[in-house]
Order: sequence, then structure tokens, then C-alpha cells
Amino acid sequence: MCGIVGYIGVKPVKQILIDGLRELEYRGYDSAGIAVLQNNTFSLFKAVGKLVNLEEKAKNFETEGFSIGIGHTRWATHGKPTELNAHPHLGENSYVVHNGIIENYQELKASLMAQGVQFLSQTDTEVIVHLFEHHLKTASDAFDAFKKTLVQLEGAYAILLINSNESGTIFFAKHGSPMIIGRNEAGEILFGSSDAALIGKCHEVIYLEDGHYGYGSAKGISLFDQNHQPVALRFSPLAENKLSAQKEGYRFFMEKEIYEQSRVLADTLMGRLRDESVYFEEIDPELFQGINEIKLCACGTSYHAAMVASYLFERHAKIKTSVEIASEFRYREPFLTQDTLFVVISQSGETADTLESLKMAKKFGLKTMVICNVDNSSMVRLADASILTRAGIEKGVASTKAFATQVCVLWMLSLSLAGERHTLEASEIQNQIHLLRTLPSTVTVDSALHEQLRRLSKRYLHGHGFFFIGRDVFFPLALEGALKLKEISYLHAEGYPSGEMKHGPIALADPKLFTIALLPQHKLYDKTKSNIEELSARDSTICSISPLDFDKADDHIRTKPSEHYMCEFFEMMVVLQLLSMEIAIRLGNDVDMPRNLAKSVTVE
Repeated sequence: MCGIVGYIGVKPVKQILIDGLRELEYRGYDSAGIAVLQNNTFSLFKAVGKLVNLEEKAKNFETEGFSIGIGHTRWATHGKPTELNAHPHLGENSYVVHNGIIENYQELKASLMAQGVQFLSQTDTEVIVHLFEHHLKTASDAFDAFKKTLVQLEGAYAILLINSNESGTIFFAKHGSPMIIGRNEAGEILFGSSDAALIGKCHEVIYLEDGHYGYGSAKGISLFDQNHQPVALRFSPLAENKLSAQKEGYRFFMEKEIYEQSRVLADTLMGRLRDESVYFEEIDPELFQGINEIKLCACGTSYHAAMVASYLFERHAKIKTSVEIASEFRYREPFLTQDTLFVVISQSGETADTLESLKMAKKFGLKTMVICNVDNSSMVRLADASILTRAGIEKGVASTKAFATQVCVLWMLSLSLAGERHTLEASEIQNQIHLLRTLPSTVTVDSALHEQLRRLSKRYLHGHGFFFIGRDVFFPLALEGALKLKEISYLHAEGYPSGEMKHGPIALADPKLFTIALLPQHKLYDKTKSNIEELSARDSTICSISPLDFDKADDHIRTKPSEHYMCEFFEMMVVLQLLSMEIAIRLGNDVDMPRNLAKSVTVE
């Protein structure tokens, strides 16, 4: 959600900023802008829509020699997506870019307006630059004014601020929203809200902690903690390979990432499967001592992965498991006990509601674990233990390979727990380890199947909605299938447990209601088949997904026969991803950057 870049150096700053913003497009945005400061003179360019509009506005602008600049892609929270509301925001002689939400901005804005300050935008961000300039009138220097500004801000933020009187300096701060600082051998300093913006431009980075703030200049970086004490600079190496961030001939990143699932699942499994057990080197067995309950907490697609895990943990490890939507968990005054392991799941490790839920669990003294795709993310640094999914960069906003790797890790974890708790026969654990080894081939996209789905998609462009139905672990898969379709096609879709149809939803059944039915051979086949027949009898259009023929289906997608329902789960997952993508493509939508959505949701 939103993206920030910053640069201090002698190279052409415009292109560095725009290139960095382009690497952050996957996060979702509706406007963009850059501000460049050279020789005490500002140059500002802002545009609504895609980055090409910003490039067009700045096409005749170039710099020579030393300069600094900040850039931003905005996903609207306060105020509509307009040029006035786009970042950077201007004071009298300062510019600011900001990710997050300033929760007390209305109070601050009212105070500043009473002192004669005029605001141009509807955003919460603009109060930062005006508050800074208010303090600048009485502060000892610009950095002192910046510190006084931060003290008054409430909420989540990652901030870059530049002032014309400090033409070689970028002030920065991080609280609740990610910010990274990088440097290279040429002495350049770069800033980004994700390391994707810095790959190939610098060789080492600092992942800022909450409360960190400071400034960067040609002389280096000065960093302080929330107690205003200097912080030693501890850099981590940054990969320089951008190959995984390119489309490589696919039409969309989403398509590439669906096809990549075979490779990334092999990476997820690597080193974790032994002949008779699952082994997570990163997990201390003592983490599970004294644990009688697991509470899983997540949002969106990660929440669906958590729901799958709840079936597997209770079935395999015989341990009480509950699942929480993070945005609800934060505010419902939950009852937490010390014998609970609190597990958060997030692709980015920065999801605001999930991160705050993790902080709550830590405050209550619970043992914590994160399942995440991004090393050095806020959740990974905060939790007692972490398991990385190894999905690699996922640029499509609608998650695919992140979901696949999350479910894979959770399946492995359920078997690891079962082994520790002696709740599954050794032979059954060995059998499921064998099945896990087959996942890379299970999710390999068959070209004939993809072509069938491409042709089939034209039948599902109109109607009044979709039901995705399934039982057991196929219920959260139905929820995930419905979410994928909603995200990228903008068609209404709902996921339901198959058995719930007769408890109200079946009233919607008619020929223009499309039912996508998950009908696995090895999990409640007859029960689910009966539910689908009830919908068919009421003239709902049925698209069944199953290795077995189903004569009541209007369309049938045949999956390969397999020996276990989890293998069927992963193959049906791929089918749902491809079908949703092909429907969205036929509708002419931007599959990678659907409207109103952001990749990394770093505000509530």
C-alpha cells in the first residue's frame, strides 16, 4: 500500500526515483509524484493514474551533479485520488512523503489553521510538513524541528522530508510502516518502503525499527531510537538479482506466479522433509512445550490459509486450534491464556492489523510465531520464532504462490506437531511426507488444462454472481477462489461450505447464478455431490472441478486422480487461480493491479 523512494547522490535523480516507484507498482496506487531539490531549488511533478503520466510530465526535467529527491505512489485513504492529494506535499520550503495514517491529523490541522496555515489537500499527510515548518520557526535547527514534529504525531508512518535550507539532507522516520535505507560503493544513499525499490541500486540495507528516525546526507546516515539515543548502523546484504521481478514473457505477473508455484514449493520443501519426519531448523522444540492451544491470526488470503491449517492441526496433531481475523481480534478484548501459541501469517510481514495483533499477543506474554515470505520484515523481527515460506517476490496484488507456500508450510507444521505429540502413526506421517514431495509436480500447470480454462472463461462473464462451494479444507479453498475472482474480475462471488446452501443461500439459485463446485474424490465426496445436485435441481449453472465425472454439471473441469485430498486441494487451487485470471483478462482488467487494492496493507 503506497510506496516511498528517496535518493541522495550525483546520478540523474528523476530516473532513479521513477524506476524505484515502478518496482513498487505491485503494491497498488492511484497517483504518483516526485520532488527534487538541487542548489536550494525545488522541482515538483505529480500525476493521477499510472507512472507513465508522471514520466510524461517530467520528461523535460534533468539534473546534473549532486541532488536529493523523494518520490511516492499513493493509494488514497484521506481524500480522492487527485493531483492536489498526491504526494509529495508542500509547505513554504519543504516537501514530505508519507505512508500510513496520522490518526490525530484533524486535531493538528485545526490547530495549524487557527494560526493561519492554509491547506491545499484533503490528506492527513499535509499536516506533517506544516507542523514541521511551524516548529522550524523556534527550533535550533531543521533536525530539531523534525524531532518536535514526530513527538506530536499519532498513528502509523514512514516519512521522508526535505527542506530547502538543508539542501543535501533527507530526514526520515519509521513507526508502524516499513522503511529501509540502503547504500552502495559510490556513496549514494537510497530509501524505500520495500527492498524491491532498492534491488540493483545498493548492496546493503538497514531495516528500520519502530521509533527509529534520523537523517541522511552526503556525509552519511545518522540514526536514533525512540529514546533519542544514537543507534549503531547495522547493514544487511541486499540481493542484486532482479530476474524474479520481471514478467519473463508471461502476460501478467499473476500468470507468471501461478506457473512459478511448482518451483517455489520445491524451495519451501527444501531441507525440511526427512524420511520419517518434518524438520524446521529454525524452530526450537521448546517453543511448543506447555502449549495446549494454537491461535492463528491473519487477514485476507492468509486468513484462508489459516483456516486450512485449523483442520490439519486438529486432525493431525489433536491440538485445539482457533482462527482469528486480525482486524477483529485487535478490538474484541480477547481472552488469552499462557498455554496458547499465537501464530500470525502474512505474505509481507507488514500487514498492519496482523502486526498489531502480534504486538498484543507479545504484550500478554504469549509465545509467538510468524509464517511469512519476507525476512527482516517487522513480524519476523518481533515474533519469538519464524518460518519463511520462500515464495520469492510476489508482484501480483492477488496472491497466488504466497497462498500455496503458506498452506504447504502449515501442512508440514501439522505433521511436525503430530510427530512431537505422537498423534499420528509413523506410517501415516511417512505417507504424507511422500505426498508433500509430489507437490511441485501436482501444481505444474498443464497447458491443455490452461487452454480449456481460457475457452471456458467466456461463459462466465455475465450473471448475477458466483457461489464457490466446498467442504472441509475445500471450504477455505472456496473462500480463496471467490476472493481471487472478486479481486481481479470485480464480479460478485461468495465462498460457502457446501452444506450451508440449504440454510438460505440456495434462494439465489437460478441459471444466472454460477456455482463453482469443488468435488474432491477423497474428502466427503457423496455429501458434497448431494449439495451440488440440490443447486442443479434449482437450475443453477454448475461448473464442477473433480477427478470424477459429474453428470449434473454444465461444465466439468477434470483434475488428475490422486491418492489424498491435500493433493486434490493443491491442484484445484491452481484451477481456481487460472479460471479467475482468464475471466478477468476477458473482461479487459489489469490483472496485476486491480482497482482499489494494495499489495501490502500497512494501514487499518
